[in-house]
Amino acid sequence: MVNFLIFGPPGSGKGTQSVRLAEKFNLIHLSTGDMLRAEIAAGTELGKKMSQIMSKGELVPDEVVIEMIAFKIDNSRDAAGFLFDGFPRTVSQTEALEKMLNERGMKIDSMLVLDVDHDELVKRLIARAELSGRPDDKDPAVIENRIDVYKEKTEPIIEYCSKRGIYQPVNGMGTIEDIFGRLTGYMKEII
Repeated sequence: MVNFLIFGPPGSGKGTQSVRLAEKFNLIHLSTGDMLRAEIAAGTELGKKMSQIMSKGELVPDEVVIEMIAFKIDNSRDAAGFLFDGFPRTVSQTEALEKMLNERGMKIDSMLVLDVDHDELVKRLIARAELSGRPDDKDPAVIENRIDVYKEKTEPIIEYCSKRGIYQPVNGMGTIEDIFGRLTGYMKEII
């Protein structure tokens, strides 16, 4: 079983790419954002609580996300592997994910990080808001806060994964196909 983390700031294209990559390599796409949005759409108590946090561009508590992921993994034991999209977002979440995976005889095999210019990120998020109607993509102040939160809390994972020899930067500029080709090349080296 092989496990990839796909990273990048909001608007980097990790969601778009991870769906395609999971299909190509027969991996289960684990998008914590999608999982949480499903809870919100279902109107669950967890969803109501998470909606308030996410609408401000802030992060959901670690224990909630780890519990959701563990449940999904435990119910997908025949999978070829997983592609984690949008999680972990902090070093402590990375440590918690590693611990949970290790308890199941698994590990993180590679961290793919999409590098995208700031202006391109903002442009992509605004365009996405027009298509998807996601409220967290419409407000420029929320967009900037999400990017700042990524830089402050998520980028330190790069150093953490670099020390483990699993960090792989990927040029996230260009067409969807160009980026997909780059990511596919890196993944083929590991699978």
